Amino acid sequence: MKKLSKLPLLFLIVLLVSACQRNITRNGDGSLVVTTSITQQELQEDITSSIADPLVKNVTVSLQTGYVLVSGERQRLNDASKTDSLTFRLDLSVSNGQLVASVTDAKLDNIAIEQNRVDHWNQTIANRLSNIGGRSENSTLQSISITPESVTMTWNVAKQ
Repeated sequence: MKKLSKLPLLFLIVLLVSACQRNITRNGDGSLVVTTSITQQELQEDITSSIADPLVKNVTVSLQTGYVLVSGERQRLNDASKTDSLTFRLDLSVSNGQLVASVTDAKLDNIAIEQNRVDHWNQTIANRLSNIGGRSENSTLQSISITPESVTMTWNVAKQ
């Protein structure tokens, strides 16, 4: 019986227990091509978790062709009966085999959200979505596409 490397096996287990749809094929060199699709609902849950603010409620994600629009409400600290509207645009891209999340036009009641918070969201969203794709040290993101139906990522997992 051929011994399987632990890392690709772990990668496959992570993919099998994740909620996203996936397609796995093997290349001639033994590497794998893994395509994952994330629905609007799954993305909405990940973005809500990435924001990690208990005052932010009712986050809604709208998949557009090539980008994502996000909106929600944030309760005011000094008056929980009032809320402010939260909005931003999310672009996802690939740089050097890694997923990059870029939140732009982030506003709370039409006032720009401070850059350090946006930078944190960028990193957290990229990490969460990469984990859905089963990021491992021998995987590289090849492409990402956003359609009104889903976010699709294609990964190459090198043979170890």
